[in-house]
Amino acid sequence: MTDTITRIQISDGIKSRIKILLELVKFEHTLFALPFAFMGMLIGAGGIPAADRIILVVAAMAGARTTAMGFNRLADAAIDAKNPRTSSRAIPAGLISKNSVWALIIVSAAVFFASAYELNDVCFKLSPLALFLLLFYSYTKRFTSLSHFVLGLTLAIAPSAGYLAVNTFLTAAPLVLSASVMFWSAGFDIIYACQDIDFDKKEKLCSIPAAAGLSKSLLWARALHLITIAGFAATGYLIGAKPVYYIFVALCAALLVYEHYLLKDGSLKNVNTAFFNVNGMVSAAMFLAALINYSI
Repeated sequence: MTDTITRIQISDGIKSRIKILLELVKFEHTLFALPFAFMGMLIGAGGIPAADRIILVVAAMAGARTTAMGFNRLADAAIDAKNPRTSSRAIPAGLISKNSVWALIIVSAAVFFASAYELNDVCFKLSPLALFLLLFYSYTKRFTSLSHFVLGLTLAIAPSAGYLAVNTFLTAAPLVLSASVMFWSAGFDIIYACQDIDFDKKEKLCSIPAAAGLSKSLLWARALHLITIAGFAATGYLIGAKPVYYIFVALCAALLVYEHYLLKDGSLKNVNTAFFNVNGMVSAAMFLAALINYSI
């Protein structure tokens, strides 16, 4: 009986630690970039790619995203502890040790490199550069207000990486799509950073909201999302998309208009809905645009 209870306690402890680690790296946020990686694959293959390519891209994306988020949580642990909004995160709250997070980072990075190696030589050779950008982002807020665009660049890797997984010569379409993703990501990151304007000023951290204020920052985000929609449409033109593709682009435009409507009059009470739900739907909608375009 004692052995059984001990095994149950160990099992519950492992499950609890896994749950904390997944929460720490916000594993579900992989869904922001993954649909664009799939979209890049569809463009590169001119249709639905082979199953093994899809599995390897999922593994590479999950590995890269988990490595980056784990590293970011370690790099920002001291800052998070001071910020009332983030002080309950796992590391500052003492729910998980830094050694456990380092172990997760090492395993995730290994998964990323192994997946890139299995994809093709180009992906493997570019993988260190991709990982460097993902890790470098964690320090940019300490010295530049353009950190939002660096974050955008890390997500912008996804479409071109997906394309290179099936077609090792980049063309204009995946590059334009990547640029669109960069502007989209920078826009919603500016919105999210508006929550920390006072804290960033106090701690001398760099962000567009801290430098420009709430109203101008929301204008920045609107402008970037307008460019995003133009980029999505341009991508459709470059791939010779069917009319259905542009219906989804229009849907994305409506979603982004709704996102900014939720923030009307500078109210941030709906910022989590705007950030997580709406942007998740944008990435899913663009993936469906490409999938249906190449399926009919």
